[in-house]
Amino acid sequence: MLFLIGRVPASVRAIAMVAVLLVSAGCATTPGRTHGEDPWQGMNRGIYKFNDTADRIALKPVAKGYRKITPRWIRTGVGNFFANLSYPATIMNQFLQGKPGMGLRDAGRFLMNTTIGVGGLLDVATPVGLTANDEDFGQTLAVWGVGSGPYVTLPFFGPSSLRDAPSRIFDYFLGPLVYIDIPWETEWGLRGLDIVHSRAELLPLDATLQNAFDPYAFMRDAWVQQREFQIYDGNPPPEEYEDFSDEEPAPETEEPAPETP
Repeated sequence: MLFLIGRVPASVRAIAMVAVLLVSAGCATTPGRTHGEDPWQGMNRGIYKFNDTADRIALKPVAKGYRKITPRWIRTGVGNFFANLSYPATIMNQFLQGKPGMGLRDAGRFLMNTTIGVGGLLDVATPVGLTANDEDFGQTLAVWGVGSGPYVTLPFFGPSSLRDAPSRIFDYFLGPLVYIDIPWETEWGLRGLDIVHSRAELLPLDATLQNAFDPYAFMRDAWVQQREFQIYDGNPPPEEYEDFSDEEPAPETEEPAPETP
């Protein structure tokens, strides 16, 4: 992983240096919760409608065609390949979150799948106990105690939060495609295939979303719950509520005596 740092632009290296300094002070903080506050709901619903229209017109038909003509074993290999490409970001964020043991295990998984697994097309690490993880800089900020801020819907990218949206830039520059010397047509062809493949894998969930009373709210709440699950590594604590148990009970009122006939 360290060989990438020297090739990262100065601005990104500066972010990484700040991240390393912050993690020493942030590892002991309570993770910032991801809440579903939606003060920008009007704007978010408009962007959601735009994304949904673009999906129905362009992306969904392509994803359906890809799923129809591509055998399952090829789709499995494509999914493994792109999951492996995302692993440098996962490894770096494991270390930034103060989990060096997991970072080393994920580095071993990445090296094994990249070499023995033919560039990541085969997942040979999971059968030997190196199971997959998924970490990003938004989760790292949450571990450092940064709250999510308001919920936002991003054009083309979908659900996010004020904390998580900018963190995509950090993770982008940890991706190997930024540094591999390949024609730009090949790079963006791979990125396009990743988008189409990811959308094809979500096609079975479309019926659930369409049957929701409010698809926008359903998507928002599902994303918030999933984000909490990711930040707390599958074991989010219960929400804290204000305790009113110490308040004095209201005085009892005497019932009027029944009237005698």
